[in-house]
Amino acid sequence: MRTQNSELKTQNYNSKSSDLRVRTYDFSIEIIKFVNNLPNKRAFWSIGDQLLRSSTSIGANLIEAKSASSRKDFINYYTISLKSGNESRYWLSLLRDSYVELKPQCEELLLELDQICKMLTSSVLTLKGKKKF
Repeated sequence: MRTQNSELKTQNYNSKSSDLRVRTYDFSIEIIKFVNNLPNKRAFWSIGDQLLRSSTSIGANLIEAKSASSRKDFINYYTISLKSGNESRYWLSLLRDSYVELKPQCEELLLELDQICKMLTSSVLTLKGKKKF
C-alpha cells in the first residue's frame, strides 16, 4: 500500500484500480520516475519535458473537472485529458522507437496509457451521449 494525496484514497495496488483519477495519479508518478531516469542527453531533455507535461496533465484535468462550472466545462476537461493522453502516447512511442534500451519501459507505460485512454474515450462518449450499446 502507498499513500495518495488527500484527494485520493489509499488502497491496495496489487491490482489496477477502476478509479480513473487513481489510475492517472499513479501513472503520473510512474512517468516522473521514468523521466528522472532518462539518459542525460540533449534529445531526452526536450522529449522528457514534453512527456512529463502531457502525462501529468491527464490527471490534473480530471481533478479540475470536479469543480467545473457546467456540464459542458466538465466534458471539456475530460476531452483535454484524452488529448493529453494521446500526446503522451506520441512522446512515449518516439522514445520507444528511437532508443532501444527504453523499449521495455516504454511498452509497459504505453499499455497503462492505452487503458487510461480507453477509459477516457468511453467517458467522453458517454458524457456526450454518443456511446453505442
